[in-house]
Amino acid sequence: MRKSVTTPKDLPARRGPGRPRREEREGPSTRELILREATELFAARGPEGTSLRDIAARVGIDVSSLHHHFPSKNALYDACFERVHEAERAALAPLVAELGRAAAHGGAPFAAALRALAEGFVGFLEGNPHTTFLWLRRWLDPARGAGLDEAYALPLYGEVERVLLEAARAGTVRETTPHVTVRSLVWAAHGHVTALAAASPAGRERERYEFRVWVRGFLEALYGSPPADGAAGAGAVAADEVIIHPPLD
Repeated sequence: MRKSVTTPKDLPARRGPGRPRREEREGPSTRELILREATELFAARGPEGTSLRDIAARVGIDVSSLHHHFPSKNALYDACFERVHEAERAALAPLVAELGRAAAHGGAPFAAALRALAEGFVGFLEGNPHTTFLWLRRWLDPARGAGLDEAYALPLYGEVERVLLEAARAGTVRETTPHVTVRSLVWAAHGHVTALAAASPAGRERERYEFRVWVRGFLEALYGSPPADGAAGAGAVAADEVIIHPPLD
């Protein structure tokens, strides 16, 4: 039986050397452009101060084209939070995983992993300030949009809380209120970003330096300075002395 022969014309076209992919040639999709502009406008004005016409005008499309991608302003608003959440998770998930691996050991590895996570979060917000202002606008009305917190904030922060509880159960740190600890760092970091937005160039450099000094001092005050021998930190206590409260989901 003859074998089938594949001719060159039957093969998929190959990209030439240095030839960009189609999405690279054409740029971001219309949906991505809508999300980018909507995120910026929602962050600057909130949902009440932003219309779909405003967003469509920024993208350079009409409202009917926008509706093709998002049926309502609420759907678009939710998608903006999903987008920033995905970026935040991509940046922080490896650091949270490393903290989890260090939780049972305590000491210098845990202190280093915790500091790396805190500084990674601060760095992410500095590079993506619209994330801060999107959330601050949402939190101006605590009762409205609580589902956004449950979908796009509490899951990631809850993972950190659970790691802190694991360390407490292992007796490597003292931690009785992980929810308050995580919330305090989150709010402080968002406040830091707002301070950067209002500062002069020289003031921004000072703010970045001083805030990182504060973060390190805050963590050391809670968990103790890591000892040189890698043993449990100064804040460590016996596991049976720790009051365990489950994370707030």
